[in-house]
Amino acid sequence: MIRDTSAQDRPVTPPAGSRRNSLLIKLGGAAAVLAVLVALAMGWASSDRSVSADRVRTGEVARGTFVRDVAVEGRVVAAVSPTLYAPVGGTVTLQVQAGATVKRGAVLAKIESPELTNELAREESTLASLDAEVGRQRITSRQASLLARRTLDEAELALTTAQRNLQRSERGHQLGVVSEVDLLAARDAVRSAEIRLRHARDDSGLATQSTGFDLTTRERALERQALVVADLRRRVEDLQIRAPVDGIVGTVAVTDRAVVVANAPLVTVVDLSRLEVELEAPETYADDLGIGMSADVAIGSAKAPGKISAISPEVVANRVRVRLAFEGDQPAGLRQNQRVNARILIDERADTLMLPRGPFIEAQGGRTAWVVEGDVAVRRAIRLGTASVTHVEVLDGLAVGDVVVIAGTDTFGDAERVQLND
Repeated sequence: MIRDTSAQDRPVTPPAGSRRNSLLIKLGGAAAVLAVLVALAMGWASSDRSVSADRVRTGEVARGTFVRDVAVEGRVVAAVSPTLYAPVGGTVTLQVQAGATVKRGAVLAKIESPELTNELAREESTLASLDAEVGRQRITSRQASLLARRTLDEAELALTTAQRNLQRSERGHQLGVVSEVDLLAARDAVRSAEIRLRHARDDSGLATQSTGFDLTTRERALERQALVVADLRRRVEDLQIRAPVDGIVGTVAVTDRAVVVANAPLVTVVDLSRLEVELEAPETYADDLGIGMSADVAIGSAKAPGKISAISPEVVANRVRVRLAFEGDQPAGLRQNQRVNARILIDERADTLMLPRGPFIEAQGGRTAWVVEGDVAVRRAIRLGTASVTHVEVLDGLAVGDVVVIAGTDTFGDAERVQLND
């Protein structure tokens, strides 16, 4: 029976130089570790703070086309959505319901107003009376003209008769048959006939003017009454509330057979064929926005071009309302109040030094930045210009190729140098 292997073991003597080699290897490893520690110690000594590189985000300064824009949210609204109001007070009878599709001119509601209807009937009766008076005045004017003409004709005839009598008297006086007295009487008769003819002519002209003025006065009264009746007929016609555009009935503000007052809202018609985008831009961009600026509207995965068509003159809750009108054909499938995103192009400049935008702008006020030099971020004074959604303009302090910490500087504090550890 074999108990163990002690009978088979034998001592072995190592070579003479092996211990020295082992010692050198250990000394070399210790020296390498010491060098690493010294390097780390020197880096830490030259840095005010140490931060993991995974906690920061950097961006490189480059030169290119700087596009200043603003990204905002909005909703699709109808460019034309008129609300129809009651022209007078009365009882409303609805002809449509909300959501109904209507054509332009279709009757949406009717208003019953007995007062307005009776007023129209009274004014039409007055118009008929004035029309009859005008007709009667025309007859009177014609009669007056005929009477004046007859008087004038009689005066002319009397003058002719007097002139003939004078001629006979003059011949008779020459023959000695007619006395001097009769001749003078014949001459006086001619002058009297001439005076009557002259007055007849004047009276005829005055009578014609007088009857003409009377007729004109009544005709003007008739025209004025006709305008009153036409206005009342228009108002009565307006009691039938008609759709001003093709569209869909959006809102019905009253119930059927309800009594409303004048100017009460009744129905809203939405023209879905003409849609726009209503945006709410931040107040900081209020001075930069202008009518006619280009914009891109993101509708799902598609984009549609547009232009600013209107800007609100007031600021509400630090927001400015902006209207965008689509350029070209309106995108298909849009719905009222649909949420969309838009990008408004404010400015575009070529050959501009710029840097990706990050939280460091707000954190440092755009006055300083940490530039990465090796594994150390060094604080440097800079000057920034305008900012867009993705980039910010660099005016001074940075050059092309510089790498800047754009996010994660909240842990740097006021350190001038920060060690970035892997």
